[in-house]
Amino acid sequence: MVLLEIVILAVLQGITEFLPVSSSGHLVVGAALLEQFGRPMQERLTVNIFLHVGTLLAILVFYWGRIRALLSEDRRVIGLILLGSIPAAAIGVTLKLHGTAMLENPVTAGMMFPLTGLMLVWSSRHQTGHAACRQLGYWQALLIGIFQALAILPGISRSGATIVAGLGMGLKREEAAAFSFLLAIPAIGGAGFLECLDLLDHSPDGMPLAVLAVGALVSFAVGLVSLAWLVRWLQEGHLYRFAWYLLLLGPAVLVWQLGNWQLP
Repeated sequence: MVLLEIVILAVLQGITEFLPVSSSGHLVVGAALLEQFGRPMQERLTVNIFLHVGTLLAILVFYWGRIRALLSEDRRVIGLILLGSIPAAAIGVTLKLHGTAMLENPVTAGMMFPLTGLMLVWSSRHQTGHAACRQLGYWQALLIGIFQALAILPGISRSGATIVAGLGMGLKREEAAAFSFLLAIPAIGGAGFLECLDLLDHSPDGMPLAVLAVGALVSFAVGLVSLAWLVRWLQEGHLYRFAWYLLLLGPAVLVWQLGNWQLP
């Protein structure tokens, strides 16, 4: 049953990591549902990190050409990525040390889902820019990085927040997506590295590493398909369509959690 639960969460992660609906928020809500049905998920944050590592591999595969370009014509983008990664690193380490409970709380996700939805609605009304990633200013990269840091909270989509911020900085749609996912590499990789250091000291109770590895592989495969879907929808200007789902999901989660409703 543990393997089946991990696979279900991995499919959920692979779909929601790239679509602008917050993978961490859906994983938190999914784990809460499993708990209500009598199958509490141990080591939720560890599971979350491993599934994110799987989708990180999907980014590396999908954007391999852009990653190679960082060593040639796009060398300036490396500095932009490093600067943009500072806010998430600072806030992420702080929350990992002192705020784990908030990161695993479905009420937090319920409050943040509508915020992501409103960002997507704004993006639909904003005129598309014409700049490429390498043309960003350093302060603009830092601002996009702040949006990425906010997405540490479950319910705020990392891809949605950074793509919307990139569009606000005047990037073309495909360039906003590219910078968003290049920026995700150090963020997700750093979080995975810290979690792996913890696992060297202790194996998660009731959560074999082999099961976590299967989850990572499933999230990689599903994530690769989802990433291609997102880029196509972004180019067609359909990103805002996800907003209506989030604007309904957030209140539904809050009613479920705060009203102490028991699902059948």
